[in-house]
Amino acid sequence: MGHIHETLTERRARRMRHKLKTNNPGALRLSVYRSNLHFSVQIIDDTKGMTLASASTMEKKLVNGLKSTRGTEAAELVGKTLAERALKAGVKDVYFDRGHYRYTGRLKILADAARAAGLKF
Repeated sequence: MGHIHETLTERRARRMRHKLKTNNPGALRLSVYRSNLHFSVQIIDDTKGMTLASASTMEKKLVNGLKSTRGTEAAELVGKTLAERALKAGVKDVYFDRGHYRYTGRLKILADAARAAGLKF
């Protein structure tokens, strides 16, 4: 049974994580958070409870010169930056945890940019 006071978005996120964890045991997780103004992504090792690489539009030096921190240009930059930092940390294979967000628009652009920069998922 589900949790008593769980919203639909929390339920969708829990369902996604359960499917991903059972299909990819021990793999590293690329987790995405999207607010109205910013993107934040990180690669997490759940066995150790550590973040291995991260990127966000809240980093001033990363988004310097962009028109907006919430557009497709920012999403592409964050995906590319995360992939570069992950490869530098020795991470190449991850699984994509989109949480309760749908895989369209800016989220898809972020994922495609990370793949193009060298991450495999």
